[in-house]
Amino acid sequence: MSQIKVYNQTGSESGTLELKEAVFGIKPKKSVVHQVFTALMANAREPWAHTKNKGEVRGGGKKPWKQKGTGRARHGSIRSPLWKGGGVTFGPLKTRNFKQKINKKMNQLATKMCLSDKVFDSKLVVLEDFAYDGKTKFVANLRKILPGFGHSTLWLMPKKDEKFVKAAHNVTKVDLKMAKDVSVKDLLNHQYIIVTKKGIEQIEKRLSR
Repeated sequence: MSQIKVYNQTGSESGTLELKEAVFGIKPKKSVVHQVFTALMANAREPWAHTKNKGEVRGGGKKPWKQKGTGRARHGSIRSPLWKGGGVTFGPLKTRNFKQKINKKMNQLATKMCLSDKVFDSKLVVLEDFAYDGKTKFVANLRKILPGFGHSTLWLMPKKDEKFVKAAHNVTKVDLKMAKDVSVKDLLNHQYIIVTKKGIEQIEKRLSR
C-alpha cells in the first residue's frame, strides 16, 4: 500500500492515509486511457447537424423546362443537388450514432490509472473532513489553503449536499462530482482532485469489485 498526506480544514497536515495499491498504484498506459477517454467523449456527443436530400426539400415538383429543344442541359427538378437551394448529397444526418462500446474492465482500469497518476504527481488532495458552514466564502478559503490553488480542481463529494453544491458553484476553477461516479474524463479535465477519507473509501469500494 502507498501512503498519502491527509489535510485538515486549516490546510495543515494531520496525518497519512493508506491507499489500496490495486486502485491507486497502477502504472498508467496512454493507449488504454486514450481509448476510454475517446469513447466517453463520443458517447456524450449529440448529432445536431441535419441536412435534407432532394426528396425532402420543399418545392421542385415541376420540370423546369422541357427535355429537348431548348439547348440547355436536361433537368427534372430545381431541387436537385446541382441547383442552389436544392438538396444535399451525403450530408450529415441527425440519425447518426456516435456511440462507442466501452468494456467495463477497461473503463475501471483506465480510471485507476488516472487516479494513480494523480497520486504519483501529488495532485490528489485528501481531506480528513470539514465542518461546512453553508457559505461560499468558506469553500473559497478552504480551496485557497490547500495544495494546487489556482489550478482546475475537481471536488469529489461522498454524498450529495445541495448547499455545498450551491456554494462551490461560485468558486473559480472548482467543479463538483460524486466520488463514486468519478470517470476518466473528469480526472483528465482537472489538474487537482480534492476528496475526503469517506470519498476515498467509496472509490476503493467501487474499483475493487
